[in-house]
Amino acid sequence: MKKFLAVLVAATAISFAGNSQTKPVVTAVIKTPNALCQVCKERIEGQLKRYDGMVEATVNFKKAETKVKYITDRINIEEIKAIIANTGYDADDVPAAEDAYARLPKTCKKFEDGGGHPKPKVVTPPKQ
Repeated sequence: MKKFLAVLVAATAISFAGNSQTKPVVTAVIKTPNALCQVCKERIEGQLKRYDGMVEATVNFKKAETKVKYITDRINIEEIKAIIANTGYDADDVPAAEDAYARLPKTCKKFEDGGGHPKPKVVTPPKQ
């Protein structure tokens, strides 16, 4: 009986110690308006996965957004936006780094820069 009680106490202590070590994981969606193709998706996801604290990065180029899951005590949302910008893409309010954007393949550049991305749709307000 003493052995069983000792094992039970040890297991409980380990379980509490394990729970105190869990890090908060946050999910965020970042608008990436000039990431509109499969190549853009692969570039952004590949860069983000290199960083410590990134749990998951998924680019939805049809919606022009990037969904990230990250551990808050290792990386923060501003660092993630900076990584995306340094890859050559706009990230919410952080513009793409000019030198990184210049290195993107022509197919990944904006329409107005002679790139292959579709011309953005112009939304006209309804006539009254």
